Amino acid sequence: MSGSDCVGMSGPVEKPRGEMTVDEEGRLVVRVRLPLPASARPRLLLQLRPKKGEPEETGRHVELEPVGQDQWQSVLEAAPALEEGRWDAYVVGVPGEERTPLLPGLRDLRALVSGGGDGRTAPVAVRIPYATKDGRLAVRAWWRAMHAEAGRIVLAGDSMTVTARLFGARLGEGAAVSLHRRGQDTAVRQVALRAEDDQDFSFTVDYGELVADGGGPGAGKAPVIWDVYVLPATGAPRIRVARLLDDIADRKAVFVYPATVLGGVSARPYYTFDNDLAVEVGPQRAR
Repeated sequence: MSGSDCVGMSGPVEKPRGEMTVDEEGRLVVRVRLPLPASARPRLLLQLRPKKGEPEETGRHVELEPVGQDQWQSVLEAAPALEEGRWDAYVVGVPGEERTPLLPGLRDLRALVSGGGDGRTAPVAVRIPYATKDGRLAVRAWWRAMHAEAGRIVLAGDSMTVTARLFGARLGEGAAVSLHRRGQDTAVRQVALRAEDDQDFSFTVDYGELVADGGGPGAGKAPVIWDVYVLPATGAPRIRVARLLDDIADRKAVFVYPATVLGGVSARPYYTFDNDLAVEVGPQRAR
């Protein structure tokens, strides 16, 4: 019997579907349609997806309580926060099943839409329910003691200008933005920032400077990726610039920015698999 077919007390039932709501306090309210007797004790399991080659660790279990006919609910409190990563949602305690993956139902993310982080304090903990590519319910989580939230990105000429807000640190003397060439720890380019206060700032990246002195790819070579960080002050640890504070679990395919061409080389900002901000410098693509 497959793990995707729930079996109730009286035979096969439809696959369970989970609805998730993120409330204003950061709690995750989960409601599951699950035809079981009220005496049953099913649980919600959020299982952190292991990195390639690593074993699966113990997940987070939460009791499901009956709230109506064939309806069960659990509330995952804002604390403790989920570890950063992707958490697959299952139901355990269904007769005949070790664990049953949840299908995605309604996801109410209105509390996340405004973004921006007004009133938010560090550490930054984010949970965004989403549907996986294979049609299951999961939660994308971030936890960052220090974070720089990317805001508006404006493209003009051969440059991009980004606004951002800092959490868990304050801007001080010597603050700057640094771009690190992926795969080459010693390749770093610093960019001046303009501070509005000790938390909000903006910066402009000149693509030409990334291409100069070998900062771009050669003919036929793979693109060069520059990851974007902020240094809050001289000697302070660098902080990743990312966009986490809204309702979009995967920005990479949603926010696609146009490329600027400089002498046969193209440059464009993009968000990584983890919603971190980066700049791609690569060969000009044929149209």
